[in-house]
Amino acid sequence: MISTVTPPLKGIRVVELTHTILGPSCGMILADLGAEVIKVEPRDGDRTRRLRGFGEGFFGYFNRNKKSLALDADAPEGRAALIKLLQSADVMIENFAPGSMSKRGLGPEHLEKINPRLVYCSLKGFLKGPYEKRPALDEVVQMMGGLAYMTGPSGRPLRAGTSVVDIVGGMFGAFATVLALKTRDSTGKGGLVESALFESVVFLMGQHLAITAINGAPPPPMPERVSSWAIYEIFNTADGQQVFVGITSDGQWKRFCDFFGQRELAADPRLATNNQRIEARPWLVAKVGEILGRYGKDELERMCLEADISFAPVARPQDLFEHPHLLANGSLAPTTLAGGVHTRLPLLPFQMLGWRPPLISDPPEIGQHNAEVLAGIGYDADGIAALASAGMLGPA
Repeated sequence: MISTVTPPLKGIRVVELTHTILGPSCGMILADLGAEVIKVEPRDGDRTRRLRGFGEGFFGYFNRNKKSLALDADAPEGRAALIKLLQSADVMIENFAPGSMSKRGLGPEHLEKINPRLVYCSLKGFLKGPYEKRPALDEVVQMMGGLAYMTGPSGRPLRAGTSVVDIVGGMFGAFATVLALKTRDSTGKGGLVESALFESVVFLMGQHLAITAINGAPPPPMPERVSSWAIYEIFNTADGQQVFVGITSDGQWKRFCDFFGQRELAADPRLATNNQRIEARPWLVAKVGEILGRYGKDELERMCLEADISFAPVARPQDLFEHPHLLANGSLAPTTLAGGVHTRLPLLPFQMLGWRPPLISDPPEIGQHNAEVLAGIGYDADGIAALASAGMLGPA
């Protein structure tokens, strides 16, 4: 069935003054939901475009469905163009260092005067409090908030394998922005929306705080955790691969014994319940590993699926490009990155009334939409040419 849903943020204009991941992820979500997101970059482009190493994919992934205006926003002529753009906007997003936007005359106290309906989304390291002026990075707050401690083994804190806190912080920023737009519908006024990295990672740590309160003792790091289930492990297969198998109920244990021909284990009174099997883990996990290790990965997957037992191969990111489920349901959108690189990248992971937020446009080239955006705020061809000749615009 083809959805007839109108993108929920159609008609909303967002001006994005951001870099790296935290701000761009917020803007990407709003763009995917139908907002017109105009990314205002320096004349030579967002510095994220030039990152290498682990950051080389940042720009291409977090800037789809946006328009690029490459503008010298600190020079008088460029600042005038930016102010005109902000006067036409519903939302402005920024994730620069604390206080830097106010120093540039672009803080919420300044923009409220030129556009009282503007929702000002400020994304920072910390919400208000003693730390609010501290700089922060994803990895900084993973260390500070306990996520790195919980991820690595004791004495070896380890950041998560993706920029999870940046993305979560951007997601909460987008969520709060949509709520602020809804509130504006009734009040007629915009205002400041804030989301922060540290409070985002603390939110993720909530389950660990709760168990500490309940047990009176902190949980150990995940590699050393006491599992709530007897079999919840990574096992080696006969063909040299690794799989995860979780047997989380008495019914799954019975089916495991039936499908894998383990009558002796099924009849063992020491293994009748999950809690008893937890007590038996010192020898039971090795026994189950020996049983599963007789099979290759594909055969093991087939048997676990037939037995309705939780199963997953241990995949690498590159394996997702050809994942049959993602290819079948359109979760990976064909995308062209800088330099003409053709690939497929993930869409937002939800559907709404049969509608899946689509890829509308690839990540923009620097200044790709200069003329379009400026014409939309009242500049004629001569005015645009004058800005260009004054060195206010980047390449178009």
